[in-house]
Amino acid sequence: MSAASSPSFSPSLISLDALRRAAEGLRGVAVRTPLLPLVELGADVWVKPEMLQRGGAFKFRGAYTFLSQLDPSVRARGVIAPSSGNHAQAVALAARMFGVPATVVMPTTVTPAKRGGAERLGARVVLAGTTTHHRWERAVEIAREEGGTVVPPYDDPTIIAGQGTAGLEIVEDLPAVRTVLVPVGGGGLSAGVAAAVKLVAPNARVVAVEPEGSPKLSRAWAAGEPVEIPSSPDGLADGLLAVRIGAVPFAHHRAYLDDVVTVPDAALRGAMRMLLDRMKLVVEPSGAITVAALMQGLVEANGATVAVLSGGNIEWDGLRALLGDGRAPGATD
Repeated sequence: MSAASSPSFSPSLISLDALRRAAEGLRGVAVRTPLLPLVELGADVWVKPEMLQRGGAFKFRGAYTFLSQLDPSVRARGVIAPSSGNHAQAVALAARMFGVPATVVMPTTVTPAKRGGAERLGARVVLAGTTTHHRWERAVEIAREEGGTVVPPYDDPTIIAGQGTAGLEIVEDLPAVRTVLVPVGGGGLSAGVAAAVKLVAPNARVVAVEPEGSPKLSRAWAAGEPVEIPSSPDGLADGLLAVRIGAVPFAHHRAYLDDVVTVPDAALRGAMRMLLDRMKLVVEPSGAITVAALMQGLVEANGATVAVLSGGNIEWDGLRALLGDGRAPGATD
């Protein structure tokens, strides 16, 4: 699979200037996560650990950028975030920093770690269904009834520019980068990173990685447009289970992305365990999917290779259930 169209023909694509403005706005606010060598997978393989980002995931980059660009009088009325978890925590944190109220709409299946994180950051939590559509519809309803601004989780150019600052950091810290692997859920991170990498290092290869249970980008690419997965996706990578790729992200994928691969759930536990055992990094299944792709041989590390670890919002009970004694989250000794 290769880039399908020239970026110059799509007015919806973010510019390098927009990416750099977002990076400047995040300076001194977001964590500039390092590149760490993953020697177990090769002498020239690195990870970018976004679980070290504020809020425990890359989502803070886009959430803060979006809120910072709202008119202060609009922002003061509050924000509403539909999210499977990480976007909710990021918006809650950004809202607290700006001193405005936040409501987050999360699935009924949300993990305790992600719900608890949003609540600790001061957000009001509303539960709605199990899909991205359920959450979006409820968020829009709340905005209509109560006022406030809906903060899109991925299908928005300002959000994409914020997430893309991670890609700028990769090419600044490793100018010789040849391959970048990035997780894809709704598509905001993968779109932003792909744009940033290609605009600065056009010869680098960018590969999106999605779970087999939610192949929304693979199906969109085959169809030439975003299509909805016919049944509710399921799997360990709860942050990547969108039923449809965003339209704005997909325009960026068509312009900048080189490939997309799918990873089985069974590979995620091995990647999480290796990152914990060898690198002392706690990574949630969605965040470990890029390393799983390398471990499975789905992507070959030719030259300097960076795997983006998108987040680490998993707590002890969930980690133990996945990697330890197999007991369900909430079990006690």
